[in-house]
Parts: sequence; C-alpha cells; structure tokens
Amino acid sequence: MPIKWVLHWQPNAGTTVNTQILAEVSQCVESINGVKGGRWKNTLSFYKPMLREQANALEFPRDFLGISLQEQPNKHYMVIRGQRLIVEAESSIQTIMEKLQSYKTRGALNFEGFQYQLGDFQLRVGKVISIHSENLRGIVMEMEYLPISSWETSHQIMGEFFDIWQEALGKRSLPGHFAHIEPNFSEYGLSDQYTSQHTAVQYASIVAQMIATAQSSQPVRN
Repeated sequence: MPIKWVLHWQPNAGTTVNTQILAEVSQCVESINGVKGGRWKNTLSFYKPMLREQANALEFPRDFLGISLQEQPNKHYMVIRGQRLIVEAESSIQTIMEKLQSYKTRGALNFEGFQYQLGDFQLRVGKVISIHSENLRGIVMEMEYLPISSWETSHQIMGEFFDIWQEALGKRSLPGHFAHIEPNFSEYGLSDQYTSQHTAVQYASIVAQMIATAQSSQPVRN
C-alpha cells in the first residue's frame, strides 16, 4: 500500500483557520501542476462508554476514536491513544456497539475535499468540519507517494517533496503552515510496511493536536 503522510494546518499564534486559507492551499496545489480529480472523505467519531454502573468505569476505556477511511469502505479503525492500541474491524462494528449499548458517539468530524495528482504523488486537501455543522474546524492534507510502501525507505523523498510544497506555499504568506507529526508506529505494534492502520493512527494524532491547539488559543477565564 502506498505511503502516506497526514498533515494538518497549524495557525500562527492569534490566528484561526478560515475558508480563504483553504482556497489558497488548493490554488497552490494547482499552481505546481496538480491535476484535480474526484472528491474524498474520511470520518472520525469520538466514542464514550455507556456505563450502567460507575463501578464498571475502570473496566472500559474512558473514550476512543473510531475512524472510517474512504480507501477501506468496509473497515472501521478504533484507536485508543492512551494505551497505544489500534484495532481494525468490519464497518458493521458501529451498528453492533450501538445495539449493545456499550459505546455511543459524542461527536464526529468529517475530513473532505478534492484530490490532486502530481506524477507519482497524490495530494488530498480538505476541510475539517463537524458532522452537525459547516463551521470550519481545521484543514488537512494527505500526501501520498504511490511507488513506495516502506515508511523508512520513503522518508527522504517524502521529506524533499514536503520541503518543495512548503516553499511553494510560503510564497503566499499565509498565517500558518502545515505540520507533520510522526507517530511512533512501533508503539502501536505496526511494522514498517504501510497499511490503513498507519493512516488511522495519523488521523488520531492530528486530531489530538488540533484539539490541544484550539484549547491553548482560547482566552483564560478567571
């Protein structure tokens, strides 16, 4: 499976994301000869346990993330970041959990936009929005290199392309930059050969970072 970096937009201090930045990013991809293709969409859900007795609280993970990826429509990925666990399940697990009343969703985010082809690279630029609102929560970009599936082997060429991309985007003087957070995949028991589980772990990491950034930018109340 092709290697993929999942990047998120890190706003400068005192600034927030907006649709103008998203438009500029998309225009920048086209300016470096990215050929626009179809739409893409991934969904991340926040789950919490439905505890009948408080005594059971320690037996269940307090909460975890469920991730549905367009590239694997029949799968659902569950990530418990605190325990560094990832589980790949059939997509029907969502219905099963609902019927068993074991966990319920307490919100979900959609990542959606357009994909672009640049030779052996594929870029997906998208907005992050709540499923119940069109308010922009963030901007993400998937950077995929089709010929290589080894995480280590791909580092140099992915890093070089990322530098070229940052340089092209830098000319637009936008209030922020794309950040690449590299999770320690071995902590999750994942090997060097890239899989959709690696993608799910990356999404879990960037959402945690986006939440931390949003919380740190909120004014402190006395």
